[in-house]
Formats: sequence, C-alpha cells, structure tokens
Amino acid sequence: MKKIIAVTGCPTGIAHTFMAEEALKNAAKELGIEIKVETNGAAGVENELTKKDIEEAIGVIVASDKHVDVERFNGKPVIETSVQDGIRRPKELIQKILDGNVPIRKDEVKFTRKEEEKQSVGRQIYRHLMNGVSNMLPFVVAGGVLIAVSFFWGIYSADPNSEQYNEIAAMLNAIGGHAFGLMVPIFTAFIAASISNRPGMIAGFIGGIIANETGAGFLGGIIAGFFAGYFMLWLTKVLSRLPREFEGLKSIFLLPLLGVLLTGTLMTILGKPVAQINDSMMNWLSSLQNANPILLGIVIGCMSAFDFGGPVNKAAYVTGTILLGQGNYYFMAGVSAACITPPLIIALATTIFKQEFTQDERAAGLVNYILGFTHITEGAIPFAAKDPLRVIPILMIGSSVSSILTYMMHVQVPAPHGGFLILPLVTKPFQWVLAIFVGSITGAILYGLYRRNRRRKMGEML
Repeated sequence: MKKIIAVTGCPTGIAHTFMAEEALKNAAKELGIEIKVETNGAAGVENELTKKDIEEAIGVIVASDKHVDVERFNGKPVIETSVQDGIRRPKELIQKILDGNVPIRKDEVKFTRKEEEKQSVGRQIYRHLMNGVSNMLPFVVAGGVLIAVSFFWGIYSADPNSEQYNEIAAMLNAIGGHAFGLMVPIFTAFIAASISNRPGMIAGFIGGIIANETGAGFLGGIIAGFFAGYFMLWLTKVLSRLPREFEGLKSIFLLPLLGVLLTGTLMTILGKPVAQINDSMMNWLSSLQNANPILLGIVIGCMSAFDFGGPVNKAAYVTGTILLGQGNYYFMAGVSAACITPPLIIALATTIFKQEFTQDERAAGLVNYILGFTHITEGAIPFAAKDPLRVIPILMIGSSVSSILTYMMHVQVPAPHGGFLILPLVTKPFQWVLAIFVGSITGAILYGLYRRNRRRKMGEML
C-alpha cells in the first residue's frame, strides 16, 4: 500500500491542527492510502515523523499556518499549503501526490526562497504573523488568568498601600504581570524567526522589548518583527560569501550584533511616533464602549466570527488583550462573548433542529457545546466551510448580538481566555451568560431555518 505523510499546524494549536489531521486521515482511508500525520499543537509535536516514515513516503503534505521543519523532507514531493486547505481539500491534496503533480523539494537555499516567492505576499505575511501569535498566546493566557485570579482578594489586593493587600494575591499578580509583559517581545521574536530563523529571533526579541518600553505595543512589534526578519535574511545571504573559516565569527558575533543594533535603532526612532498612533486607536475603541456600544459590538462580533481564530479574529482578540493590560476589562468581555458564540450557535442549532442535520453533524454539534464553553471558536469551522457565504454571516449576527448585549450590560471580564471556566472572575456572570445565550439562540434559529429552507428546496428539485 502506498504511504504518504503529513504535518498539520495552526496558530493556536487547538482546533484547526486536529481538524486537518482528521480530514486528511479520512480522505486517505477513502482513497485506500496509508497516511501518518504529525500534529504541531498547543502541547507541542505529537506523532512525530521518523526518518523511516519519510523514506517510505511517496509524498508529503505540509498543511500548516505556523513554522515547521520542512528541510527534513528535501528530496521528496512536498505540498506546502494552509491548514484550511488541509481541512477543506484533503482529497485533492492527496490526489495531487498520487498523480505525480508535485515538485520535488530541493535542499538549496535558493530554491527555498523561490518557493516562498511563489506564495502570495498576503499568504507570507499571514504565516509570519500567525507564527508570532501562536507563540505569544500561552504567555497571554497564563499571565492574564493569574492576574485575574489575584483579584479574588480585591481589585487592589496587589497594592501594598491598600487595605485589600494580600501577599498571595500580590505574588500571583507579579508572576502574571511578568508573563503578560513578555507578550510583545515574544510576538515580535517569532515573527522574525518565521522569516529568518534564529538570527531573526534575537534581533526581533530586542526590537519587541523596545517596542514595549516605548509604548509602541503590537503595532511596533509587527514593524520590528518584519524588519528584523527580512534584514537578517538579507544579511545572512550577504555574509554567506565569507570563507568557511569565518562561520563562527558570522553566527556568534556579526549577525546578532548587526541585527540587534539596526533593529534596536529603528525602534528607538519609531517607538514614540508609533506609540501615538497606537494610543489613538486604543482610545477610539475604548471610547466606543460608552459612546456607541452597539457599533462596537457589531464590529467586534463580525471580526470574531469572520475567520474563526484567523487574523481578523486575532486582531479583535489582541486589541482586547492590550486593553486588558491597561486595566480595561469591559472590552475583553465583548470579545470573549463574540468568540464563544459561534460554536454554541452550531451546538444549539443541531439540538433544536435535529431533523435538518445528519447523525455525524449532530455528534459534532454536541462537541461544540464543550468548545464554546471553553472559548474555542474553531469548532464552527466544519459547518461554515460547507457553505461559508451563508453560514458565516449568520454566525457574525449571533456574535454581534452577544457582544452588543455584553457592552450594554457593562460586564467586565479580567481574563483573556477560558470561556465559562472563568465565570467566578466575571463581574456580572449571570448577565454575561445571558448575553451569550441570546446571541447564540438568535444565530441557532437563523441557521436552523436556513437549513430547513435548503432541505425543502432540494426536495422540490428532486
């Protein structure tokens, strides 16, 4: 039996990674092909491909939106694509390998760069950004939740001058603050690393620290990350002309020195101007909370449900995280509500309108209750992928309703993740759950009616 191998990975490493794994395995089974899939999830690499697996394989599928080691596949037919393609087009990807329509991956550096140049600019930028986001998220979640837990002793429990002061709370707040404070440097470092590996990471990390200190935040981090990455890529190419004897001097001295110097200088100059732009954006979004909560809710709801953990969703999430770090807990409440809603819409629809869904869809709907309760938006992807032009707008409506109601009720959520697991930390937990339920049931009814109408039309055609 012919054998192929695959690697899947998504920015958060929670849902897309394993959905692509399952889709590829199912497609391989249908085509009568043996497959082994390595997953690059939140817990790290699982089911790692061995040297023997690679030697036996007739081709490789790399369906990932984060950096993975593809050099090991040199000499094999390799398809490099997005994790979404792994979910939506698994059979097509496998068939390409079977038909012999996949180029052999060569080991020359020049070939690698040419292959990347064939990708669209947007695809390259997205992949590098998502590598930064995926490595940043654990710091955000761990730090944010620890800070939120410290509030159990009072909102000022970490302040030694307050009557609420508690040593345990102060310790948790400090630990969380250190993790939270590394968000931008980690984000920046891994953007740069995605472009130029280790040399980029060093320069990117320093650029991220300066962006943090100057107040340039994530916008500054993006600038520093891409500058460090591409500058180090260019510098590595230039210095590759040096004799082999200077390899140690190049990698240990010249590359880090020049990278840190140039990236640091750039961010020192741009830090304050970028910080002003950053502050203006944050202040405008913050002002919408009271001035126009409906408009803010619509914007956040549509962004959160648009691409299920993709760049648009992450833009809303990162904005909420930034404001969370500034002590604004209202904004994140709406973002969290909007992210929780899509999988709950699917779950409720498959429960209320059972006859409109297949047995497999109903089973997947039950899983979406768990995914929704724990703030994993990606659970809605398999349903949205079947009819995105109709299903995504329905999910956006539901998320917008949840977000609007959350802002109108002035709910505060001090943690950046966790879904209903963080209810004890929410200022108005009942109102927050109610807002999410209203948005979810609204979307579920719309989705269920759409499915019913579609089934009737198909019946009439038959």
